[in-house]
Formats: sequence, C-alpha cells, structure tokens
Amino acid sequence: MTKLTKVVGFLNQYLKIDDIKDTCWNGLQFEGKSEVKRIVYAVDASVETFEKAIEENADLIIVHHGHFWTTQDPSLIGWGKERIDPLFRNQISLYACHLPLDRHRMVGNNAQLLKLLGAKITHGFLFHEGKNIGWIGETKRALQLEKIEEKLDSDLNTNCIVLPFGKKKIKTIAVCSGGGGYGAFFEALNAKVDLYLTGDAIEVYYSAKDSRMNVIFGGHHATETIGLKALAEVVRRKFNIDYSFIDLPTGL
Repeated sequence: MTKLTKVVGFLNQYLKIDDIKDTCWNGLQFEGKSEVKRIVYAVDASVETFEKAIEENADLIIVHHGHFWTTQDPSLIGWGKERIDPLFRNQISLYACHLPLDRHRMVGNNAQLLKLLGAKITHGFLFHEGKNIGWIGETKRALQLEKIEEKLDSDLNTNCIVLPFGKKKIKTIAVCSGGGGYGAFFEALNAKVDLYLTGDAIEVYYSAKDSRMNVIFGGHHATETIGLKALAEVVRRKFNIDYSFIDLPTGL
C-alpha cells in the first residue's frame, strides 16, 4: 500500500498543477482512505464513475473533469451532495487534473494525440494567460488525411467529423483536445498547419473550406481519454499500484 499523500504529492509536482490558471480546482478534491491500493482513471467525475470505482474496489479516482469548478457553487447540497455521497460512504479519494493534463508535454492529451500520429512537438499552441494548452507537431513523413481519420477512429473508439479542405498530405498538426472553440481554429489557421485536430465540433465549415484548411473533430470525450491512460502508466511505474481505466463515452 502507498500513502495517499505520497501519490497526491507526486501528481501535483509531475503535472505542475499550479502552473496554469484553470476553472477546475485541480488536485485532491475529496480525501478518502489514507492508503492507496488501487486507482481508477476516468474522464468525468460522475455517479456512474463512482459506482464503477466502488465495483473495482478503488481507493482513489483520478479524473480529467472534476466535481469542483470555480464557476460552480461548491455547496454540497442537492445533486452535488448526491453525487459525492458514494465517495463519503466508501472513503474513496477524488483527484482532478484538467488543463494541467491537457498541456503536459509527456502524458498530456495533446502530446499523446501527436505521439499517436507519429508527430513530434515543435511549438506551443493555444496560449492561455501566457501558457500554452495545446501543441503543434510535425511528422517525419507526410500522412494521408484518411489514414489519420482511420487511426483516430480505431485507437480512440470514436467517429471523427472531418472537414477535408486542405492538403491531402499532412505533416504539421495543431492539437487541442476537448474544446478549443473558434479561437483555436483561427490560431491554427494563422499558424499555417496542415491539420487542426480538436474534440468539439464548431461551425467553421465555410471558414475551413474558403481558407483551404483541414479540420478533424474527434469528440470531446474521446480526445481526453488518451492522457489519462498515459498518466496511469507513469503512476503505476512509480508506485506499483494496480489500476483500471473506466471508459464511459458520452457521445460528445
């Protein structure tokens, strides 16, 4: 068994949770047992996630989207209390890592998406208060857009939406997992990359077509599973703690 404080201390330092301002309260959001024997990883804090974690006999749940956000009333009343109750009853800890996981250069969602496509990081992308959230990468050899779509669909268990209006051969890719909004699209366009890869679909069809830009929307949920899986392996090697990944696709 490993002390919860040791795992949390490692995660805080490794993910550099204080390096970027976020609307999520990153770090330990609920403290359960003092010892950790099993960890469950999932994209979202939810009753369903917590119930699955109980079935897995987890002592700690690590999620991308936590329960506590700066834009949300933190009072544990109503639905919020109902959601957290399983953690109280079973003394399971909850740890959240939102933007720190998106932007991490090694296990981050964006870095891992580039790695999946065989691209190496070259530049930061999508800056938030002076800190990049996404990355731009370049492949050694050009890839066909259709092959990229097939790879993402297969490895992320998703169904990409593709706007195939740019080059047929792809070498430079700007990535923002989850949702980058319109700002990220135009930043990718201005960076003159061959492909912009993100999660959320936004209405840029004609902007992409008129500017001859390739865009892939891989799904918010699907593009944010890959970093957690990479982080899980780092934690396993560090502490030799058993883990499982719970995938609860949202269709979004």
